[in-house]
Parts: sequence; C-alpha cells; structure tokens
Amino acid sequence: MATISDPFVMEVPRKLTDQELINAIRQDIIGELEAIHEYDAHVQATDNEDAKKVLADIRDEEREHMGELLELLERLAPDEKGLHDEGRDEVRAMLGK
Repeated sequence: MATISDPFVMEVPRKLTDQELINAIRQDIIGELEAIHEYDAHVQATDNEDAKKVLADIRDEEREHMGELLELLERLAPDEKGLHDEGRDEVRAMLGK
C-alpha cells in the first residue's frame, strides 16, 4: 500500500496539526479505494463461492469505511464539503436529464 505523505510511517513524536490530520484522512481514503479495488478484483477472479462471499463482504466493509472517512473529512474540512456537494448535484442533474 502507498505511503505517500503518511505521518504514521515513522513514529510521530507529537500530535498532528489539523492540516496533517486532513491529509492523513485523505491518504486513508486512497487506501480504502485501493482495498475496494483489490478485493473486488479477487471476487471477479474466482468461481469459489465461499471466497467470493467472504471477499465481497470485506470489500463492502471497506466501502463503509470510505464513507465514514469521507464524512469525517467533510467535518474536518467543511470548505471541501461544498465541492463534494456541487459534484454530487452536477451528476444528479446530468443523470436526471
């Protein structure tokens, strides 16, 4: 998994600033997206129903984690929530036509 600007790669001798926490949460979201992709690829690559069931469940839990992290990010960086909302509204308008 990527360690791009991950403050927890090494021991952090202090508390994170708010901006560092926001960046760490963004990195966590990237990790969740990677995990979702990997688990889904495993599900698609096997015919073993037991494996598919377990891997799909794990994939879906990662999706829930991503939603939790996005909600946290929007609370920590409320200016970004407006951008997320604009994007959602734009897609709804496009698909509603």
